[in-house]
Amino acid sequence: MPMFQHSKRGGVVGFDGGGDGHVLDLDTAVKDGVLGGGGGGGVVGGGIGEKLDLKKMIEDLDLPEIPSVFICPISLEPMQDPVTLCTGQTYERSNILKWFNLGHLTCPTTMQELWDDSVTPNKTLYHLIYSWFSQKYLLMKKRSEDVQGQASELLETLKKVKGQARVHALKELHQLVAAHATARKTVEEGGVALISALLGPFTSHAVGSEVIGILVNLTLDSESKANLMQPAKISLMVDLLNEGSIETKMNSTRLIEMLMEEKDFRSEIVSSHSLLVGLMRLVKDKRHPNGSLSGLTLLRTICLHKEVRNLFVSIGAIPQLVELLPALNPDCLESALFILDALSSLPEGRLAFKDCPNTIPNTVRLLMRVSESCTQYALSILWSVCKLAPEECSSIAVEAGLAAKLLLVIQSGCNPVLKQRSAELLKLCSLNYTDTIFISKCKLTKTIQ
Repeated sequence: MPMFQHSKRGGVVGFDGGGDGHVLDLDTAVKDGVLGGGGGGGVVGGGIGEKLDLKKMIEDLDLPEIPSVFICPISLEPMQDPVTLCTGQTYERSNILKWFNLGHLTCPTTMQELWDDSVTPNKTLYHLIYSWFSQKYLLMKKRSEDVQGQASELLETLKKVKGQARVHALKELHQLVAAHATARKTVEEGGVALISALLGPFTSHAVGSEVIGILVNLTLDSESKANLMQPAKISLMVDLLNEGSIETKMNSTRLIEMLMEEKDFRSEIVSSHSLLVGLMRLVKDKRHPNGSLSGLTLLRTICLHKEVRNLFVSIGAIPQLVELLPALNPDCLESALFILDALSSLPEGRLAFKDCPNTIPNTVRLLMRVSESCTQYALSILWSVCKLAPEECSSIAVEAGLAAKLLLVIQSGCNPVLKQRSAELLKLCSLNYTDTIFISKCKLTKTIQ
């Protein structure tokens, strides 16, 4: 339960035995706004007389703001069985009894010694609490039922309409599932196949954008995901990734990533030049920084499939990502370095790193700067490049401050494997220098810039 927030009115309406000597009755509570207005404080649900469970209502509502008069001073949670002490203070029964069982014979709030340790049920306050939560709960249920009805009605509409009417219905459904769990559940239980069927080779971008926006808000089962892996549907997702709005592009990446979580996912589904190019455009779009993380997250997942890595290299992903490194935030950096590290395992990838003039300086700067994982990926990339052309690349690396950075890694408390790799790379870099010159290169002069 979230912490309650105190009323802005500067005080709380009193209650019988509540510490301020006033009596709070239902009419006064409603009139003064403690129950949030509304009629009468009924305590039965649905209009058919069933008793609502207070504990369930509290848990289901999970409200951020609750009148402080309803809060137990011990647990700071809403009271379900309020009892009052002889001092006039009210507590949740189970909490105050635990207090007594610990040997305390005082009032927890005032610390007064108790002349009577009996507790009296505070029925007035209980009814106020029950009425307040009942009103909120019944309103929530009514809204949920309304949303469920709207979602069902829109699904029925989509079976009949075409053109702009279909787009309009999808927009409404998209808004509903984005905002309401009830709507999502309704679509998940009876509308996923209908929505998915709207994706195909002749689907307009307007319809496709809304359909994908709906699907990414749902929890899809294996059968639904398998249906969405059809080539025509994947092709439309890729088209929208390349040509849609920024929201549609991000939704497309999320949906493809959801499909890749399936065990039956085949790497050829993402072996698409158009898909990788679209993702790189999304990553490089400086107007929409949020798109960078979405694009890199999916590229990282795709990169786990070794069969696709050569295609990555062929579209020029390595120099493009290397040039982006200085501008990326920490979350994006880790994914970018993971991708580059994976591509460095390929002979073509290592050549692309060697041919990119900023590979070494941009990667050296990231050692010991972001996280241990980033340092690990950066070291692996540098090792691959320096091992490929020791004389040429090692000299460039040392001039970029690599030796001093490697000493920092060795002296740090990081993973022993990283320390070992740093020592090996340091030894490799030293081969082109005399001991005296190399030692001078290791001084922390232009280190951590």
